[in-house]
Amino acid sequence: MEELNKPQVKHIAIAGNIGAGKTTLCEKLAKHFGWKTHFESTDDNPYLADFYHDMQRWSFNLQIYFLNNRYQQVLKILQGTNTVIQDRTIYEDAYIFAPNLHDMGLMTSRDFENYFSLFSTMSSQIQAPDLLIYLRASIPTLVAHIQSRGRDYEGSMSLDYLKRLNERYEKWIGSYREGRLLVINSDEVDFQSNAEDLGTIVNQVQAELHGLF
Repeated sequence: MEELNKPQVKHIAIAGNIGAGKTTLCEKLAKHFGWKTHFESTDDNPYLADFYHDMQRWSFNLQIYFLNNRYQQVLKILQGTNTVIQDRTIYEDAYIFAPNLHDMGLMTSRDFENYFSLFSTMSSQIQAPDLLIYLRASIPTLVAHIQSRGRDYEGSMSLDYLKRLNERYEKWIGSYREGRLLVINSDEVDFQSNAEDLGTIVNQVQAELHGLF
């Protein structure tokens, strides 16, 4: 336990599509290793519900909110002394969600270029997570998780939207070279209910972190 909390490892992040299980895994790994958590701010997000009702109107506002929020999180992590596990990364907004909205005609080119320029400036001032955990999940798994948590604003999400996001995730992860990467297939493990599956993931995370020393 002490070895895993050495100050060299400050930042672990979990990436994955909507409904992949990021928050659940984040909570469970934090509890096991004694890490602090930084969650995606969905409950107090002033744009999220409006965005799902009118994506074209609110896409830029939402993405700027997420960008600022995650940038602040990373700065706090890097300036602090604790090991922190983060639910979703600053990269996912820039490489998955914002370009997807642009391609779907839900964000103008002017807004997307403005957004990506701001992301580039911000990302040049921070470093990548010590370990990135990617939760890979098929559309049926994502849908099952989304339905089980019953968030009203997610009810209008289309399968096409989730599919587009999954394709972008795979492309991004396939070219990710910023740091250590651990890929976990959410279709094949039940880390929420199965202690053995969670134990397997814990061992994988430990192995990756030992490689950092």
